[in-house]
Amino acid sequence: MNNHFFAYLSKMRWIYRWGMKRNAIQENIMEHSYEVSVIAHALGIISNRLYDNDIDANALAISALYHDCSEVLTGDLPSPIKYHNKKIRDAYKEVEYTAEREMLSTLPVELQEDYRNHLLHENIPSEFVKLIKAADIIASLIKCKAEINAGNSEFKQAVQDTGERLAQMAMPEVDYFLENFLPSFDLTLDELITPSETMFPDNK
Repeated sequence: MNNHFFAYLSKMRWIYRWGMKRNAIQENIMEHSYEVSVIAHALGIISNRLYDNDIDANALAISALYHDCSEVLTGDLPSPIKYHNKKIRDAYKEVEYTAEREMLSTLPVELQEDYRNHLLHENIPSEFVKLIKAADIIASLIKCKAEINAGNSEFKQAVQDTGERLAQMAMPEVDYFLENFLPSFDLTLDELITPSETMFPDNK
């Protein structure tokens, strides 16, 4: 039996996002999945520590890590096309449904149960789905702002749209992340690592 699961995952680096826009900075779905996983994990921790929830942030991060892996079979369909009308949206959901099961089937049977709740969207807890979607949009906002900072006005409307989508979610975890972490993404590396007394205290 051919167990192709991890070989399929390795192909994620060749599938690029934002296909209908001119990109100054190319982004593939492997990079995007890592970033969404990190942000989702942070949102879970923020939710627990600041808002008295009980989210399994580690399990959340794993589900987020795999949230786009079926795109190795479907490709990345740009959002303006995916959500253009109900027929296209429903058809693509059916394609995703089939692709997720195909991905699961590329694992040995004895391992499939361990991956099922992360690969199949309908098996992911509803509280995870909302946090992963928020993390996905935050990652998109970071990407859009990076393009603007690189002088690419192609993403000007996308920055506004993603910001509005996050505001509409009305999630305190998201608001906390945006207030405390998003501004740093506009800094250069030199600005991020500026020496301070805290980093390099005097040895007197």
